[in-house]
Amino acid sequence: MSEQIRPDVARLVGDRIRTLRTEQGLSVVGLAERSGVSRRMLTQVELGQANPSLSTVDKIAGALGTSFATLVGVQDRPAPDGVEVWSTTAGSWAYLVNAVETPEATVELWTWHLVRGDSYGTGPAVGAPPSMVHVSSGEVRVRAGDAELRIGERHSARLDADQDRAFEAVTPIADFVWVVTIPRRPGRD
Repeated sequence: MSEQIRPDVARLVGDRIRTLRTEQGLSVVGLAERSGVSRRMLTQVELGQANPSLSTVDKIAGALGTSFATLVGVQDRPAPDGVEVWSTTAGSWAYLVNAVETPEATVELWTWHLVRGDSYGTGPAVGAPPSMVHVSSGEVRVRAGDAELRIGERHSARLDADQDRAFEAVTPIADFVWVVTIPRRPGRD
C-alpha cells in the first residue's frame, strides 16, 4: 500500500489548492517552483485527476503558506472523529483528528486502524523532528530502512523522520495514534 490519499479527499484538496493559488496570484509554474512539485503534477492535483501522496500535498501546502490540515478543513471546523484521509478495501483506515499550527510547524494528530496484510508507507520528512506513536490495541511493526521496530499494545515509540517508513499490523488488527510535526519551510509565510 502507498501513502495515497482517498480520491474524495484528493478532489477537495485540489480545489482548495487551486483557490489558494489564484488568491495569491500565483501561476501553476510559480507554485511548482516554490513547492518543488512538477507543473504537470500540480495541474493534475488541482483538477482532481491525480491521487497525490501526503508528502506531495505537504510540499504544496507549505509553498502556499498553509498545511494539509487546513486544506482538508481540520483547522477550521474539526469533525468529531476527524477526516478520513486514507483507507483500504480490507478495512484499514486513517483519520486526521486534529492539528495545531504555529509559525514554526504544524502538529497533526492521527488515529489509525490497520488490518494484517495492509501497510502504509511514507517517505522521509527531511528536517522534521521524530514522530510519536502509541498503540492502543494490537501490535504494530514499523520498517525503516533495514531496521524493524515492533510496538506492542499500550506502548509508545519515537520514530525518526529522515527515512522511508512502513507501518503494518502484526496482530490481526492494530489501532494506534500517530503525532507528526511538519516544519514550515524557511522563507514561506
